[in-house]
Amino acid sequence: MKNQILSSILFLCFASFSYAQKVFSVDYENQADVKVFVVKYENQADLKVFKVKYNNQAGQNDGKWFFTEYANQAKKKIFFVKYENQADLKIYFVKYENQAGWRNRSKQQLMY
Repeated sequence: MKNQILSSILFLCFASFSYAQKVFSVDYENQADVKVFVVKYENQADLKVFKVKYNNQAGQNDGKWFFTEYANQAKKKIFFVKYENQADLKIYFVKYENQAGWRNRSKQQLMY
């Protein structure tokens, strides 16, 4: 019984450490915290993003994104816009984790 309580407390403590890189893609623009456009070339991006497989791999605003299953699990809700001029943030998806990061640090506050 005590072990269950202790493990529940530990789970709640660790669950509260959610970073901005846990994102949820919403269906409508008005639901989003940040509007995002995916660019074709790396040099056009404000942020190079690597999609991690697991929740605990999500970064601390360093471009390592975990897409949550539900909106309430995410720190930021994003909406993918159709045109570049509609976006708050331009991203480029990279193949390797070590490529992720900010190219335009002036936009970094959008994901805090």
